[in-house]
Order: sequence, then structure tokens, then C-alpha cells
Amino acid sequence: MEFEPRITNERVDDIPLLLTQLEQMGVEQLIDKHFPCHGNWQGLNLGSVVVIWLTHILSQADHRLNHVQGWVSKRLETLKSFTEESLRSLDLADDRLQAVLRYLSIDANWFSFESELGSSLLRVYDIIPEQVRLDSTTASSHCGVNPEGLFQWGHSKDNRPDLAQVKIMLSTLDPLGMPIATEILSGEKADDPLYIPAIDKVRSTIKKSELLYIGDCKMSSIKTRTHIVLGGDFYLCPLTAKQVSNEELSKYLQPVWDGQQELTIIDYEYADAKTKNIADGFEIEIIHEIEIDGQEISWSERQLIVRSFAIQKTAEKHLRERIQKTVDALEKLKVPRRGKKKLTSHFEWLETCEAIFNRYQTSGLFQVDIQTKRVKKVQKDTETAKLE
Repeated sequence: MEFEPRITNERVDDIPLLLTQLEQMGVEQLIDKHFPCHGNWQGLNLGSVVVIWLTHILSQADHRLNHVQGWVSKRLETLKSFTEESLRSLDLADDRLQAVLRYLSIDANWFSFESELGSSLLRVYDIIPEQVRLDSTTASSHCGVNPEGLFQWGHSKDNRPDLAQVKIMLSTLDPLGMPIATEILSGEKADDPLYIPAIDKVRSTIKKSELLYIGDCKMSSIKTRTHIVLGGDFYLCPLTAKQVSNEELSKYLQPVWDGQQELTIIDYEYADAKTKNIADGFEIEIIHEIEIDGQEISWSERQLIVRSFAIQKTAEKHLRERIQKTVDALEKLKVPRRGKKKLTSHFEWLETCEAIFNRYQTSGLFQVDIQTKRVKKVQKDTETAKLE
């Protein structure tokens, strides 16, 4: 009796590439190690189920549970060549995937898995980390709000305060962009307190000091900067007006205005090899001294005071527009208009002018001189405004 081979036609697509990449990362073994299953779990092991599910998500750009089983049934032979021969489409049924999500939702296990996965990737790909970028973002949804859920009302970065949101804190290697630590939080959380836990997660993964942490102004709180310094690391972030007030900034800039501070020109080289002067500035050194648990902590901080030419040009344009609008509004005060109350006292003139300055953010840029002239013919005081 001759053996007749059975020929199966399947779409391979990018499945071998994705499965090989996940295999090199050791995802299956780490999942099985950090997320032990109940003794009643039968069929394909949890790690293999997760790997196949991730392959479906990446290949089809679809995270819906009820689409996975049908996708697997059409690619069984391809998937079996990378997993166990006992693979069945039922191993990826939606109820089985719901059980997978319950296992993966245990935070303590997830943190240990993420830490070991990150350490393994750094070792396998021989990556020497030097810079870590920290940033948070939000994802909005039309779903309802559960008091105990992740989707909550909060400050919307997408200008959609009508939508509930979830917050994501991401730590990546810079400039590679490789994620090191990820934390999913409820949407009402403020950004500032999220940086220290994120830094601790990075340290548990990389296990190396003298890293440069890069973040936005929300990382600039003195508590966060102190935490970074105590760990033997460095930081780079813009300082807010809360950290450096306008009075302090004016004090720093006074030597520049007096011609005593030399400025350094900053050049930028574009992709076409052309260079352009984009900014100038100077550097100062600040000594921070903080007491923590009775122990004095001090470090030297470099502060860069930089003027961007592009921002300066835009700001100057907007300032001139506001000044012109202020002048126009003040000139209109001198012209009597039907239906408008006539200003008859010194106080009313000052109050109206101050309201105009506040409206166009030009306070301190104008000097108002109000002169009173007595006209005997009408037996009352009239006032006019002279602008300088």
C-alpha cells in the first residue's frame, strides 16, 4: 500500500519571523516561570499560548479574543512547526485566552517577569545602557468609568476631557527606544509621583548606576532629582517656574544684559550636512544641600540657560501683536461710543486700562498718564488719557 502525502496550503505571512523573535527573547520560558498555572490547566502550556497570541496580535494588528481561534485553525501546520505537535485551535479559544489574562494580571508576577525579560534582552543583544528616557502618556476610551477600574476621569493630554482614560508610564533605552519598564495606572493619577517608581523598576532591570535619566519638566521635582542622585545616576530635564522663579531667572540673566556674560552659540547639523545656529546660552553651577533622615545630601547641578532663536522669533512676533492690540484698545477708550459707559473718574480710567493690560498680557509694558482738565463752561471734570 503506497503512502499518499497530505498537502496542506497555509498562509505563512510573517509568522515564522515573529515566532523566531519571540523564541530568541525567551518569552515562553519566562511566562511559564513567573506565572505558574493551576493544576487543572490542560492542553498547550501557558507560555506557548501567550507566544501564539502575541504572534496573532502583531501579525493581524488585532487584539480581539474571539478572532484568534479561527486564525489558528487556518495555520495549524505552520504553528506546530514552532510549538508542540499537540497544538489544537481550541488551545486558543476565547475562554482560554480569558484565563490567560487572569494569570497575567497578577502585578507581583508581572513585575518580576518584566525585570528578568529586560535583563535577558540586554545580555542577549549585548546592549550597553547609558541613557533612559522616562515619559507618560494616556489612552482615551468611550467606555464607562468603574470606581475600581483603570479608566478614570483625569487631565486629558488629547484635549478630550469628556472621555475616560488610562495612564501609561514608559521607560525606554535612548536612543534605541527599547522598553525597559512599563506601568499601567488609572487615568486620574498625576504624572509627578510616577517617576520614582519607574526609576526603581529600571534599576532592578539594568542593575547599573551612572545612567542618564531624561524626562520632561514633570521629572524636575527636587524629590525626584534627589532620588536619582542617591542612586548614583544623572538627570537631564527642563526646570519649571516652580523650580526656577522669574526672579531667579532675571538674576541669572542680569550679567547677560550688562554685557558681562559671554554666550555660547549652539549649532545643529541637519541630515544634509548643513549646519545652522539654533540657540545660544551659558552654564551655571548650583549646589543643592538637602537633609534626608538626618543625613546631609549635597550635589552639584549644572543648569543651562538657553535661548532658542526660533522660539524667540515666535515669542517676539506674538508680543508685538499683543502690544498692538493693547494700543488699539486704549485708543478706543478716547472715542465716545453709543451704548458705552463714559469714564468720568480717575479710578475708572485706571481700572479699565489695567483690565486691557491683563487681557493682552502686557502689564508693565505701558505707562498711563491720566490728566484732569476742568472746563468751567460745562461745570464738570472731564478726563483724557495720554499714552506713552
